[in-house]
Amino acid sequence: MPTGDEYVLPLTVDYLVVAGGGGGASYEAGGGGGGGGYRHSYGTASGTGTSGGGGACESAPTLSVSTNYTVTVGAGGAGGYPGANGSNSVFSTITSIGGGGGGGFSSPNTANSGVAGGCGGGGGGAAAGGAGTANQGYGGGTGNNNTGGSGGGGGAGSAGSGTTPGVGVASSITGTSVTRSRGGGYSSGTAAANTGNGGGGAQAYGGSVQQAGSGIVILRYPTTYTITIGAGLTGSTTTDGSSKVTTITVVMGNVRWA
Repeated sequence: MPTGDEYVLPLTVDYLVVAGGGGGASYEAGGGGGGGGYRHSYGTASGTGTSGGGGACESAPTLSVSTNYTVTVGAGGAGGYPGANGSNSVFSTITSIGGGGGGGFSSPNTANSGVAGGCGGGGGGAAAGGAGTANQGYGGGTGNNNTGGSGGGGGAGSAGSGTTPGVGVASSITGTSVTRSRGGGYSSGTAAANTGNGGGGAQAYGGSVQQAGSGIVILRYPTTYTITIGAGLTGSTTTDGSSKVTTITVVMGNVRWA
């Protein structure tokens, strides 16, 4: 950090914290997993950003130099019967809840509801979807096994509607708009890493397990500061105008600024 008479900007850190998505349900006509909980501060001043579940952008905290702040990147939930919930992602006091797993379905009469989470998992068969978390994500959809489709997982940007998964939310915190934390659909497959997307539900008996995407933590702060990424974390830092942007993609540890 600069010293002397030079004006120093406060260490105000904008964040995007996305949890791991929920796994899709395997076996037969399993529901899609919900997206990971989505908490976001960038865009508050301009009114261009939102959090998940229809929540407003949150306030960016002002932090202290030479102080450790915890970062955890949540893993995506594994596919199964039902799908497993994703793991939470954390930055300092900010926690995003892992996405709910999809509900399983085994004909003719065993249909399980989707699991609650950051965004709720879709219901198996014609069972109800799981609930989302306020200001993080929406609930999963109720499927219709009469047409061969289980419920779509909820996303950060909309609820699952029947077999259609919910959409994600876009953020430009890195300088480029990227959409994350969508729900998993019926037979939409394994989600990409660091998207927070829910895993797809299996299409038929013996269908493949549908893994969800892991989460991500992105931090944006003035270029006058330098971040140190501690052991246990994997990340990279770029510059966008008068800000640095640090993207952290793996596991758990501490960050600090100087």
